[in-house]
Amino acid sequence: MTASPGLASAQLASPDLLRSVFRRHAAGVAVITARGESGPVGFTATSLSSVSAEPPMLSFGVGAGASSWPAIAATDHVGVHILGEHQQDLAATFARSGADRFGPPTVWSEGPEGVPVLDGVLAWMVCRVVARVPAGDHRIVVAEVVLGDPSGQGRPLLYHQGRFNGLRD
Repeated sequence: MTASPGLASAQLASPDLLRSVFRRHAAGVAVITARGESGPVGFTATSLSSVSAEPPMLSFGVGAGASSWPAIAATDHVGVHILGEHQQDLAATFARSGADRFGPPTVWSEGPEGVPVLDGVLAWMVCRVVARVPAGDHRIVVAEVVLGDPSGQGRPLLYHQGRFNGLRD
């Protein structure tokens, strides 16, 4: 058996190695929202995962130092929004530190449980938080889907190689 060519360039585990590997992993783009004490909060996430079909559950990661974390840590419900390829600017706004994420041109309304629901997304869900698990410098939030709407039109937005992209045929 011969060694794979990739073994010669293997690196020890580090934050840079993890970032470099995951830049090659195309991920769907979501925005997570919640009602905070001083107004709505939200952030762009590429860590969204389906956890269970029965009951319907999902998970996402959030940095423990993120501006949205205190609201996510305290809330019972979050909004999960799947973005379309036409929403690169929205994804960038929710990813940018210090941005007015809910000011114009963002269009949103207060949804069930007071959760901010974004307009024009491919799909959205309101979820009840069931667990917050420490994981290094992040927290993994596990939430049960309460209700949602998968009827938005368009194709999904992806994140790959540090940029937002659409699908290619």
